[in-house]
Amino acid sequence: MKTNFRKGAIGALMDEYERAALELKVLVKNITESDFQKIVDPDTKDEDCRSVQTIVSHVNNSGYGYANYIRDWFSIPKNSPERKLLSQKDFQEEFERMVVYTSETLEGKWEYSDEEVMKLKVNVHWGPQYDLEQLLEHAIVHILRHRRQIEKFAAAGKLTLLKMQ
Repeated sequence: MKTNFRKGAIGALMDEYERAALELKVLVKNITESDFQKIVDPDTKDEDCRSVQTIVSHVNNSGYGYANYIRDWFSIPKNSPERKLLSQKDFQEEFERMVVYTSETLEGKWEYSDEEVMKLKVNVHWGPQYDLEQLLEHAIVHILRHRRQIEKFAAAGKLTLLKMQ
């Protein structure tokens, strides 16, 4: 259990983002390499959701995208990597780098007032306009939704989880 919490609403959202990320990392660590790469949903029209590998690569790439929306608003230089399909081993390190990148993006903004939070307006590529809080909430739920998706594949017997640690 975390004992060192950030201050402020944005700090709380970043703490929850890290928590969601840790849960996904633990889940993925407990999937065999063959199941990580196996096509578990051949019928989906979403190329990002065919295997655990494509799902977590999508989640990682999206995490950089959310941080970059914020960096654009604040004119912070972007240095995110190219979108790529991650190996299971690389996912653990790359995902951690993405979370750190997001945290660095938000540094100094933990205690933003409601007015400051709502001033940031981002038009995301899938349609809606989000303020800073909404964008971070979306980023958290994005991780949670895909973690659940992987858990459902395991529950349906499409992949095997090793003993959770």
